Amino acid sequence: MRIYIAGPMTGRSQFNYPAFHQAATLLRAAGHVVINPAENPAPACGSWIGYMRMSVAQVASVDCLVMLPGWPRSKGARIEFILAKLLGLDTYPLKKKGTIPV
Repeated sequence: MRIYIAGPMTGRSQFNYPAFHQAATLLRAAGHVVINPAENPAPACGSWIGYMRMSVAQVASVDCLVMLPGWPRSKGARIEFILAKLLGLDTYPLKKKGTIPV
């Protein structure tokens, strides 16, 4: 499956990249193709909206989203979640060992 990782970044230490990278490692080890926004290059504008433009396109390209802890308190992750639901994509909380219920 192609999976997008969604979760909080803004206001987190190191933008929460360690949690994103750990989730990507688990999901890839389980055989999934992972889109990890923490691996995205900085947009030319360097703004939050620039990052969100990338994430919207990425969410539209995957089979499902895996949600990191704390995502409901993140404006960007809520946007990604709502977009996924409007597109008919499933969303799952991250499970240990990178498993998702499919």
